Amino acid sequence: MCDSLCAISPDGALFAKNSDRPSSEAQLIEAYPARPEAHEGRAGGAVRATHIEIEDAGAAALLGSRPEWGWGFEHGVNEHRVAIGNEKLYTRLNPNKEAPGLTGMDLVRLGLERGRSADEALEAMTSALERHGQGGVCDQSTGESYFSSFLICDPANAWVLETSGRCWAAKCVEGRAAISNRISIGRDWTRASEDVAPGDDWDERRHPRAPTGHADVRLAASNACLAGEVTPATLAAHLRNHGGPAGIPPDFEPVSGRGISVCMHLRGFQNTTSSIITALPADPGRPLRAWVAPGQPCVSVYVPVFPPHAVPVALAEPATWHAFEALRQWAEADDAALSRIRETFAPLEGELWAEADAVAGQADKHAAFVEDAWTRVWDAAARLASVRTRA
Repeated sequence: MCDSLCAISPDGALFAKNSDRPSSEAQLIEAYPARPEAHEGRAGGAVRATHIEIEDAGAAALLGSRPEWGWGFEHGVNEHRVAIGNEKLYTRLNPNKEAPGLTGMDLVRLGLERGRSADEALEAMTSALERHGQGGVCDQSTGESYFSSFLICDPANAWVLETSGRCWAAKCVEGRAAISNRISIGRDWTRASEDVAPGDDWDERRHPRAPTGHADVRLAASNACLAGEVTPATLAAHLRNHGGPAGIPPDFEPVSGRGISVCMHLRGFQNTTSSIITALPADPGRPLRAWVAPGQPCVSVYVPVFPPHAVPVALAEPATWHAFEALRQWAEADDAALSRIRETFAPLEGELWAEADAVAGQADKHAAFVEDAWTRVWDAAARLASVRTRA
């Protein structure tokens, strides 16, 4: 389960995503330099995706968040100001019967590696999907496969892409959009694979027995967020949304959506394991910015970074993710813990965001700032871990 949303304005776009994954699965936040494409001095090669080997077309520099065991990304942003996130999708086609191919997360990574715009990313992703297919384990804890939908965004344009096997449909976004774990495209698709006839209702591919309540509740919350003023701060509050009071939601019921929230807590099964907010400026002279939260956003800090290069290296270490995972477990076991965690992290996050604003226009200070910011976040997390141990 995941949620992605975007808002486009004349100044650029804001993109946000919560990645909901198995509770014990570490998710790493990594920065990658550009990888050159094949040319006269370098023969074309191959790269190993999660389950198959594919041709290497080079890669843009990027920031991505991935499960520790996989190659693909749950979400990310590249140097060309393209951001992409994916969600699990239920269709009439059984993904567990598909031959190993690309996963939805692999397609996110390929879109970021190969797309200089949302249009180019869409073309790269759909071409790869049609050539290599979609299949193989996407959840190591269950051995489950699934298909995906995607939100693809650049400073001026965005696409919703939904898939079922090698089949796909895409809708151009006008202004603002949100997606979750259900088909959202009907006959209003803009582009589609050749096996989708003109006038086809894409929604007819939705699995008739797949519950949608768990997605509908979160989509309603995302659309309410998009209906107001959208800023990085309002997106952070939305991604921490527990659907009501500040505490952890009650046990869930998937058909009605009771107990489901954007900041996901399905105890012992799945929760939000990484989160991103990124600002994609229309002016290429302005810095690309992002705020990334390791682990559950309600018990974490949205650390300000300047992708793709000025990103704390510690975010790519499994131990970092596990430290915030321990805070999630504490908050779910002790009703008073969440308030204690927010009392520590909230003022620090405010300070770091203000300081990041102050250095945003000074590229030579970005690297030093993010490393100092991370040191302060890690020190605060260590203090909370000490309190948790004594509790």
